[in-house]
Amino acid sequence: VQLQASGGGLVQAGGSLRLSCAASGSIVNAGAMGWYRQAPGKQRELVASITSGGSTNYADSVKGRFTISGDNAKYTVYLQMNSLKPEDTAVYYCNAQIVTVAFLAWNTYWGQGTLVTVSS
Repeated sequence: VQLQASGGGLVQAGGSLRLSCAASGSIVNAGAMGWYRQAPGKQRELVASITSGGSTNYADSVKGRFTISGDNAKYTVYLQMNSLKPEDTAVYYCNAQIVTVAFLAWNTYWGQGTLVTVSS
């Protein structure tokens, strides 16, 4: 299974970006998917997650500014980021709970990360 993340880049404060992450491979089923981020010198933290049923969860720091959504048929998760702040600067990683043909059990997979830089 591979998770391919895209959409990062450089944006000014107050701007918007949309991240995408698509899972591919011998997938039997996908459950919750989410986005984490890691800023320089800091631990990786949860930004937002979404279950296969559409329930969402957000870090307090992004509530009202970020929106997570998913396409179950495409095993894809999106993160719409609005009103970006310099403190949102980080490498963003997607994460998914997936059952594969090879291992008929839930496992956690990570994408390669995409850099988001917000200038002041």
